Amino acid sequence: MENVLVLAYLGDSVYEVYIRKYLIDKKISKVNNLQKEAIKYVSAKGQCNLVNNLINNNFLTEEELNIFYRARNHKTNSHPKNTDIITYKYATGFEAIIGFLYLNDNIKRIEEIINFCLEV
Repeated sequence: MENVLVLAYLGDSVYEVYIRKYLIDKKISKVNNLQKEAIKYVSAKGQCNLVNNLINNNFLTEEELNIFYRARNHKTNSHPKNTDIITYKYATGFEAIIGFLYLNDNIKRIEEIINFCLEV
């Protein structure tokens, strides 16, 4: 799979399922509270912070960094109104890593990355 935006599209969904399960496992039972907590992790700003932490801690492999940079640098003309373009591109890069790993059946690595992010 070469299209990094398709990887990000898939990665967004995969990552969100992991976060939802994590929050449910924390015994948060009200949907409104689940949504408020989830935003901390699945928003562009939250993902941007997480991927910066992964990079600053040298947690990503060279291959994962390559996917991240390709997605981050992909030319796009639009972004959500609630975030700036740089934050959005970093979040897209993070999601592309998750999508890439998922398509390659590397669930163990997805879980390592997500666990690292949740410990921060």
